Amino acid sequence: MPRFVLMTRLAPESLNDAEVRRAMGRAWLKKVQAACPEVVWIAHYAILGPYDFMDIYDAPTIETAHKVSLISRAEGAVSAESWQAMPYDDFLNLLEEVEP
Repeated sequence: MPRFVLMTRLAPESLNDAEVRRAMGRAWLKKVQAACPEVVWIAHYAILGPYDFMDIYDAPTIETAHKVSLISRAEGAVSAESWQAMPYDDFLNLLEEVEP
């Protein structure tokens, strides 16, 4: 199953109260799980930098990854970007196939 990385940025005011943030996160996850039950969650991180959170998940199709991003935006994310990711060893195997 393809792997994706979801980078999310929230409005600053949504990060002021831990209990509210926790409830918002649970509500978001519940909606994603209902709409995309085939998604397998690998990791969830709060991060420093231009994004607030990074989620790593497997999804069967690119359309499913789009749904995850759309739900994130609909639930209040200022931005949500999904990037397809490939394990490094798989990348190296592809590289060997295209080397001159």
